Amino acid sequence: MTTTSTAGTRRASRSRLSRVESRQALGFMSPALVGLALFTIVPVGLSIVMSLFHWPAFGERSFAGLGNYVALFTQNPDFWPALRNSAVFALLYVPLNLVVALSLALALGPRIRGRGAFRVLFFIPVVTPIVANALVWKMLLQPQGLFNGISVSVFGLELPNFLADENWAMVMVVVMSVWQGMGYNMLIFSAALEQLPAPVVEAARIDGAQGWRMLRSVVLPMLSPSIFFATVMTVITALQVFAQPQLLTGGGPGNSTLPLVQFIYNQGFKFQDLGLAAAAAWVLFVLIIGLTAFQFRAQKRWVHYEH
Repeated sequence: MTTTSTAGTRRASRSRLSRVESRQALGFMSPALVGLALFTIVPVGLSIVMSLFHWPAFGERSFAGLGNYVALFTQNPDFWPALRNSAVFALLYVPLNLVVALSLALALGPRIRGRGAFRVLFFIPVVTPIVANALVWKMLLQPQGLFNGISVSVFGLELPNFLADENWAMVMVVVMSVWQGMGYNMLIFSAALEQLPAPVVEAARIDGAQGWRMLRSVVLPMLSPSIFFATVMTVITALQVFAQPQLLTGGGPGNSTLPLVQFIYNQGFKFQDLGLAAAAAWVLFVLIIGLTAFQFRAQKRWVHYEH
């Protein structure tokens, strides 16, 4: 009888202690939960509501249902060009970023003296404010800028006005963006290269694998998880591009470099149509989620994990 009573007392004590610890844990988490609710959950819910209303920044609001979505796809003259521009930017930027970053990571191998300094050098544009980077590039690309000055003085050839030419503006936005963002993926690939299992690499060398064959058959398959991660993150970043075209070209000339995020910004803050902007934002969200899900399904065919 005494043993049963003692066991029951211990269980009750543990139950009370568990409740106290749960309340304490909730108290510690409450600031983060409040922040999550105020700055993430509530804005997301409000954006869903806004996308279903004619919601001017000032004035009366009226329920529109799916009217904003229909207007985007059938009436707005800038939506489809903005969607196309985002797709073109992503198709150019993502592979170029990955190739340049991987090439730099392979070049800065263990045999390179001072490779740490080179890594810092290539990573500096990532942490430099993008506004400063864009303004420097804008000055370089102007007709009176450094690039045109060197071309005229050395080769006697006057370069086109890159940022005002429809054929060159998007290319320059992509080039500037690759220069800005390649350092991040370079560090990821460098870290992955340093973690390659030495016995596997040595065995491949003994079997005669060198150069391109070593890269294609040994290094790239073992790097595939890092390449997959970098690809997913780079695609998401590319579809959310805003600052580079906004600062370099303003979306011009015409709307040739207007991406979807800048279209959302214009609708919400220049034209004061918050409902249409929210609807476009949810279209972008669905596009990103769909592409990310597709990449996760496709990675089973080419990503090799160690078990």
